[in-house]
Amino acid sequence: MASHHRHRSGAHPRDHAPSAAPAREARALWIALALTASFAVVEAGGGWLAGSLALLSDAGHMVTDVVAMSIALFAQRLAQRPPSRRASYGYSRAEVLAAFSNALIMLAVVVWIAVEAVRRLLSPTPVAGVAVVAVASAGLVINLVCAWLLSRGRSLNARAALVHVLGDLLGSVAALVAGAVVAATGWMPIDPLLSLFVAVLILRSTLLLLKQSISVLMEGVPAHLSYEDIGRALTRLPGVTAMHDLHVWQMDSERSALSAHLVIADPAAWPETLAGAQRLLAQRFGIDHVTLQPSWHAPVQGKRVIPVTPVSSDDKPSVH
Repeated sequence: MASHHRHRSGAHPRDHAPSAAPAREARALWIALALTASFAVVEAGGGWLAGSLALLSDAGHMVTDVVAMSIALFAQRLAQRPPSRRASYGYSRAEVLAAFSNALIMLAVVVWIAVEAVRRLLSPTPVAGVAVVAVASAGLVINLVCAWLLSRGRSLNARAALVHVLGDLLGSVAALVAGAVVAATGWMPIDPLLSLFVAVLILRSTLLLLKQSISVLMEGVPAHLSYEDIGRALTRLPGVTAMHDLHVWQMDSERSALSAHLVIADPAAWPETLAGAQRLLAQRFGIDHVTLQPSWHAPVQGKRVIPVTPVSSDDKPSVH
């Protein structure tokens, strides 16, 4: 019994030479890294002098951004390396590992902000409102520029860096509002309260990113694809009577792969069936890394089988 594998060369430029998209993402990351690193120093100094937790937490967040973007840049460079004898799929999952690492870093930042905010609520610290407004305004501009640069990235790695920057942006807004309230009313609890609010917002985005990266690392079915729909579509191909061992997984944040055993009625018709399956998977589901194995015998006991039965006047089969 022969297995047939298809991977369209040229469909993904990273298999050969880096495309324009990764190069644009790299430039955006480098610019955002330089801006973030420079302003983190300014914001940390301003937060220390003004006594603002909102500014200090945002500065700490920006430091983690520097680390996150550095990881992202390293992972992107590693992901462009071609497959080797020891890494037959290549190194594209390095970007997913970077996204996973960045999500864990963000969780640590959220915990730190929450602990420090509670401490400040229990023991209020004087805050220089006018200074906080000035520094936070500059930080907001920096974060808006960085968010705009990174928003054009498509990879999970770029989205991970964007989550960090959006967290910074929210931190800058919170610090700006806190500074304005303190300057106008002198009410100090607003600083840690807004820090807690930002921490909750960051936590939501972080958990979503963590879920996405874990799904890729666990080779889960991509969120935009339906396992059952793919099974039904394959079993409706002419000459296919059933299928088993259907697996659909993500190779990295952008590419999906599939393998399956198709039970066929006529072994001589396999070339046509294979071509039809490959065309269906590429055009309808966007899966071009496909391994299909034909079988004209009953499947092994214990395998999950998707059988086929005629259901309508046009004799199209369906799954049950």
